Amino acid sequence: MDTSHSIAFTELLNASDPNPAFQGYRVVAAYPYGSQTVKTSVERIPAITEQMKNIGVEIVDSIAKLLRKVDVILLETNDGRLHLQQAKEVIQSRLPLFIDKPIAASYADAWAIFEESDRLDVPVFSTSSLRYALNVEQVINGEIGDVLGAETYSPAFIEPSHPDLFWYAIHGVEMLFAVMGRGCESVQRLYLPDAEIVVGRWTGGRLGSFRGLRSGPAVFGGRAFGANGVTELGTSGSYVKLLENVAQFFTTGVSPVDPDETLELVAFMEAAQQSRAKGGDAVSLADIKG
Repeated sequence: MDTSHSIAFTELLNASDPNPAFQGYRVVAAYPYGSQTVKTSVERIPAITEQMKNIGVEIVDSIAKLLRKVDVILLETNDGRLHLQQAKEVIQSRLPLFIDKPIAASYADAWAIFEESDRLDVPVFSTSSLRYALNVEQVINGEIGDVLGAETYSPAFIEPSHPDLFWYAIHGVEMLFAVMGRGCESVQRLYLPDAEIVVGRWTGGRLGSFRGLRSGPAVFGGRAFGANGVTELGTSGSYVKLLENVAQFFTTGVSPVDPDETLELVAFMEAAQQSRAKGGDAVSLADIKG
């Protein structure tokens, strides 16, 4: 409860006339925990807690108590460093788990989350709402033919506690992987204080790039290049479409995003961090995955 998503998602799910695609899922209880060190997150918790109470959500004082009151979990903690510990407690309770972005603050932690998920056969799903930006689904469904490449952009604010792209740029990276899919082999990053370009080389000679914005308008978007055309990607994510997919995931236990794709986009971000440290040299994703 250190993110605005907690309120936004609850208001949609608990609406008096909710979207039928939400399948009756409602937020009934919440644990008001989050980052203990990221100032903007810490400051949000008291106000969001009061807002959740006003919506009628029961507030509890531990994950253990929360798990006894619910059927499924939305892990909304803004600080990805806490996700592995929190996710393990949920997974060990055998409850389906959605993890908001970032899934973790390192590739090692993300891998450990999915390993625990596999070990106990508990479904886990993680994404950004930008995966559901306008036209992304059409590209995935082949509207412009085979995707030959893509470029996306989003704000890329830096939070010193996280590798650079993990904190906010993950939105644009998620959109990039949504249309490019798996197969990224290496990453190069040109970093400047106000902007950056991260270029991934995919199998088959395809290129996918992400532009991170730290000055000027804080906007989202992109473009996909296909064998049969080029299309612009939407400038905002859809919380409604995201929650429709989360509800379907909770019902079926099948993640709409392959865990291997999520791990690959995390490896992309970690490789970009290493590329920055190496002055823009290419870093192989195989080196990240080990």
